[in-house]
Amino acid sequence: MSRSEPESLAVRKRRATNARIAASAARLAGRHGVGGTTVDRIAADAEVGRATFFRYYDTKESAVAEGIAGPWLTLVTEAIARQPADRAPKAALVSAFRELAGEFPAHAGRIRELARLTRSSPALDAWTARTYQRYERMISILLASRFDARPGHDPRPRLLAALAMAAVRVSLDEWVRDGGELPELIGGALAAVSVEGA
Repeated sequence: MSRSEPESLAVRKRRATNARIAASAARLAGRHGVGGTTVDRIAADAEVGRATFFRYYDTKESAVAEGIAGPWLTLVTEAIARQPADRAPKAALVSAFRELAGEFPAHAGRIRELARLTRSSPALDAWTARTYQRYERMISILLASRFDARPGHDPRPRLLAALAMAAVRVSLDEWVRDGGELPELIGGALAAVSVEGA
């Protein structure tokens, strides 16, 4: 057995524990609100000790934010990565979100509840903003190779990713406030995004 096998197993276990804690945090916060969700409750639901919780998260809000946004980051980045290599950056982004729209009906109720939840707590709202920055970084990395090379630093992949996440946030706000179809709102917002060479 090589050294990499146990390390790989250890990494998988850490990821699974991290995901379990985050999922418990989001589920409990959705049920009891952020104020009614404690670290002890999250740890018990995730079947870990309090000390283990704090090895992964420094606050309950960070765990809730990860539980809300983390699973979607994986879906979004995988959808972008599946787009044909010759597809332009914005077209790849729009196509990826259109692909994800097919999964929306099964999750609409949970997305609405979690969107309301993130807006109910200033601390959770701040942690969610940090999570959106993670989305932006990951999306910009995936989009970078789709831009024509420029000498020096090229801000366009990061700009497009930031504008895409802003479009998602604006669409979520409108959807929670006024209703409608979230995939259509996101599609319309993304259509309004413009970055040179995208």
